[in-house]
Parts: sequence; C-alpha cells; structure tokens
Amino acid sequence: MIKKLFAFLCLAPLVFYTAHAYAKDVFTAESQENKNTQVFDDGLPLAQPSRSNVLPYGANLFSGKFQSQRDNGLNADYIIAPGDKIKMHIWGLLKVDQIVTVDASGKIYIPEVGAVKVSGVRSRNLMSVIKNKIKTVYDDGVQVYVSILTTTPVSVFVTGPVVKPGQYSGMPSDSILAYLSQAGGIDNKRGSYRKIRVMRGNKSVAQADLYQFLRYGKLPRFHFKDGDTILVEQQGAMVTVQGDVRNAARFEFRSKTSTGQELIKYARPNESVTNIAISGTRNNQPWSVYQPRQRFRGLRLHDGDVIRFVSDAQAKEIDITIEGSHLGNSYFAVRKGVRLKELLDYVSVDPKDADIKNIYIKRKKIAIQQRKNLEKALQRLERTVLTAPAQSDGEASIRAKEASLVLQFIKNARRIKPEGKVVVSNGSQVSNIRLEDGDVIVIPQQSDVVTIDGEVQIPQAVVYANNADVLDYIANAGGFTDRADHKRIVLVRPNGQVKIGGKLQVKAGDQILVFPKVDSKNLQFTKDFTQIIYQIALGAKVFLD
Repeated sequence: MIKKLFAFLCLAPLVFYTAHAYAKDVFTAESQENKNTQVFDDGLPLAQPSRSNVLPYGANLFSGKFQSQRDNGLNADYIIAPGDKIKMHIWGLLKVDQIVTVDASGKIYIPEVGAVKVSGVRSRNLMSVIKNKIKTVYDDGVQVYVSILTTTPVSVFVTGPVVKPGQYSGMPSDSILAYLSQAGGIDNKRGSYRKIRVMRGNKSVAQADLYQFLRYGKLPRFHFKDGDTILVEQQGAMVTVQGDVRNAARFEFRSKTSTGQELIKYARPNESVTNIAISGTRNNQPWSVYQPRQRFRGLRLHDGDVIRFVSDAQAKEIDITIEGSHLGNSYFAVRKGVRLKELLDYVSVDPKDADIKNIYIKRKKIAIQQRKNLEKALQRLERTVLTAPAQSDGEASIRAKEASLVLQFIKNARRIKPEGKVVVSNGSQVSNIRLEDGDVIVIPQQSDVVTIDGEVQIPQAVVYANNADVLDYIANAGGFTDRADHKRIVLVRPNGQVKIGGKLQVKAGDQILVFPKVDSKNLQFTKDFTQIIYQIALGAKVFLD
C-alpha cells in the first residue's frame, strides 16, 4: 500500500504540463516557418504633427472654471476695504450693538470712542485694532466681539493679448487666474503665459508665471484693489516639441533663448528617449542637428525651433500576454527575438482543459492592417452606393431606400474592431513564429459545442456530434432563412483558421457561419458588400446583419 501511494505521489505533478511540452506529442518537431501563418507586416505610418496645430503649453488652463467666491470675512488674510460691513458687539462699561459700514476714508465710528481706521487691516487683526482704540478711553471693563458680514467687490481691468479684454468684477482675494478666465483666457497665438503683471497706477505690484503654477502649483497671493490692471504681455520666443514626451506642445521662453535642460523640465520626455532632433533657423539659414540626450541639455534653443524627442535605442525586451486556459503567469517580459515554442515551454496548462491544438496569436499590427483594409472596402462600397445610376423614377426610389440601409450598415461596420488573429496551428503542426511586442497568445478552452450563426432560423450552440455534417447542424438551428446563400457557408476553427466551400468537416469548438445573399443589380456593389461581410465575420468573429 505504501509503495502504491509513493508511486502515485511521484506521478501526480505530471498531471500539469507546459503548453509546449504537451504539444511536442501533438505538433511536429520541424518548425514550419511562414506555413499556415497569416502575417501582414505593413502598418500605418505615424502622423507627423505640424507646428500650426500644436497648442501652447497651458492652453487648456482656462477650459475649467475659476468661479469667484464672495469672501464673507472668514478668510483670516482678507484685507478690509471701504464699503465692508462690520457687526460690533461691545458690552460692559460701554454698550454697543450695531452694524457699521467702512466709509470712503477707511474708518468706522464707535460711540463715545470715536473714529477707528480699519481699511487695510487684515480680518484676523480687526478685533485687536478695535480693542486698542477702546482702551484709549476705557482702561478695563469693556469686552469686544466683531465680525465681517459682507465684503466689497472690486473692478479690475484685464488687457493685453486676451480673448476678451475689459473691466471685470470680482473679490479682492480672487486669483489672477479668476480674472483671466473672465476675460476668456490668454490668446494662444499672441499672449504670454509667462509674463503677466498686475499694475496699480503706473507701477507693477505683482508678477505671475503660469508655467510655475502648471508645474509646481505656485501662484502669487495678491489682494486686488479697485482700478488694478492685469496686463498680459506679448508672447515671447516659442519652440515646438513633438515625439516621445509627456507634454507635446509649444513652449515659451522667458528670454530670447533657452537651454535644452530648461525645456526638459516642462516637456518631460519619456525615459526611453535617447536622441533629440532639432531644426530651425540660424543666421537666416535652415539649420538642423541630431544629438544624444545628454548633449542636448546644454544646447541653446532659439525662437521657432522644432524639437523632436526620439527613442532610437531598440528595446531588448518585449511584452507578451497569455490569455485563455492556462495556469500561472499571464504576462511575460521576454528577450526580443524569442519564438513561440520557446515561450510555451514556460506556460503551464491543464491538458484536460486547454485546447492546445488550436493556439493562436492576436497581434496589434495585424489588427491595424485588418482595420485599414476594412475601411478601404467600406469607402469603396460607400462610393458605389452613392453614385449608382438609375434608369427610371421607380428604380431611383428603390436605390434611395437601398442606399439608406447600406449606409446604416457601413456606420455599424465602422464600429467593429478586428482582433488581428495570426493562425499558428494547423492540426498536428505549429509555426514557431517570432513573437512581437504586445502579442497576445490565446490558448482556447476545450469545447464540446458547435456554434451556428448567421442566416439560420435559430442561431445557437449545440453539442458536437462526430457523425453530423454541416447541413445537420444547420438543420438543428432551424434551417436556412429565406435570405441565406446556401453556397456561402464558412467554418471557423477555434484557432482562427477558415474553411470555405467544399466538403466541410465539423469539429468540436467550430463556428458555422451562413452568409446572406446580396440582392443587387450592381455587380461591384455585390462584390464589395460580400467582401466586407467576410472581413467582419472572419476578422472580428462578429456577424453583422
């Protein structure tokens, strides 16, 4: 009994295999490069943003709301101004219970005490100022409590390159941003985000650099008075930043030139950036240079330069995701150039649950190409429908109704996202394909059902029967609809492989698609429509009616 138990414990770990180890008994040892593999290597070109459509850094600053909050005196730093209302409650030898208004000279009047200058006093210091004044008459025996009931708004002028220059009302404690927001914000093409001054009379009393606010949250605290002017200066020297950065925008200098180090602080390039391409004008001549990241820090930049941050160093590792029926990790960071079978050696599966004969890959590049091909077909179909000639009024009416339905179909088709499947398995063979960054390896779960979809009476999934053919399964789904094309029956394997026409042998996990007849007098219309249906159904495993 002990020997049997020991033998069982030794064999138990072998219940779970790696995907490739188990597959060695299923797949041929020879690698079938490019065989049974559908790969399209041409991707979409990267868009190159122009200088004109890049917004300045901070352009979205005024898309929010800087609502003026009426100060009720609870702000300890509030500075009392003429027009403010103050509630005084004095008891003891002197009794006063009244609300007073700060007059034009900045004073309030206390019975039996006289006038008290309160204008310019901070809210936190008001009580002590009044107490000190009362003590000049009463040494002791008088208690004081005061509070500010209402504060007085001020009118501030906003001028310079702003969207709506003018005079705006707000509270003395409102920020510069609140007044700029009322003026519609800074003009993106003319205004400076770095040189903003507050003028009182002919004197500059405060300055603001919005880059400091955007990057570090620094904004000068300032109390406005009636007649103050916020002056936004003219936009200074600008450079355009593109490429692998967190902040792709146009950046302004505080002086005529700046350094790469200063720009990096605000543009924040990604860690992968190795080189920087700079183009501009020097001595009235076109100029460009390509430098490593470290040398760029000391480079002097000029107005109008275009700087592109580039990640030239090739990544040594790629990211691969595992989906479906597997055990353990679902994410792997592997060396560049690794092949499918090498990685599968590290993926554990339960052979009773995983359908490793039907492994396939979802690849971003393929999905992009499929989406591009589908869009071309949709545009061609759209042109065909909208330009189809009609021989009579009756035919024109039919064409119009047909076009409306087809355009709705095109609208729905544009929402489809192809999966980008790469077929890498075919029965007893697997292609030892080179993996790419972002690949998703899918190990399907073993299935005992067959799915019937498309132009059948009752689309459904039925239990697999080894003695049934395609027509038996379609009959099980209620048979063909009146719109079904009996000659267009497609079999989609779990690995993404497609079988069309001929004698179709159904296997467990397969999907049967019955396509519709396209009834049209326009041959090109029919061809395009049929092609799109195939692309959608097979590229995204979606059947669009």
